Amino acid sequence: MREDTRTITFAAIVCVVVSLLLSVTAAVLKPAQRANEAFDVKRNIVKAFGVDISAMARPEIEATFEKHVFEDKAGDLPIFTWTDEDADAPSKYAFPVSGKGLWSMLYGYLSLESDLETIAGISFYKHGETPGLGAEIEKPWFLSQFAGKKLYADGAATDFLVVKPGSTLTETSVDGISGATLTGKGVQALIQKDALAYADYFKSIKGGN
Repeated sequence: MREDTRTITFAAIVCVVVSLLLSVTAAVLKPAQRANEAFDVKRNIVKAFGVDISAMARPEIEATFEKHVFEDKAGDLPIFTWTDEDADAPSKYAFPVSGKGLWSMLYGYLSLESDLETIAGISFYKHGETPGLGAEIEKPWFLSQFAGKKLYADGAATDFLVVKPGSTLTETSVDGISGATLTGKGVQALIQKDALAYADYFKSIKGGN
């Protein structure tokens, strides 16, 4: 009986010590984790603006963000602008996009050229889609299709589509991913949803130019 009590006491002490160590470790690592998450957002915003970041180190990406990207509001919605060096006005606009994929929520950013109609770029930075299938939304071959496509026309959001691979493409559609139809439909839905949410904002800016 005395031996059992000692075992239980020892196990309890070990549990308390381990719990304390885990709590301390988590507290120590949290600032670094938050910094990494913040950097990932900056990296993907810069990428969405059409910048090739493949050969850029973290300090260069952060410097590019600080120099060219500004956060503002489109009513209650967040908006990001890109201003070229020595320019007085933004040349591109970006906004967050999000929606349901097959297995997870998809999060990214989409940017527009100065005409406020043409897509400049898009990036996805957070999702839980299947590697080799839905996770292809992060790959250059998929993302590069969006640049030059029309998101708005005459102030209204277009019926932007992610179509079956091999289909005839238009200025408002891109190829989907083989074997990941539902992920593609999710990308299509979130682009349509968020494009509609920002339509009045871009229409007001264009009308004021």
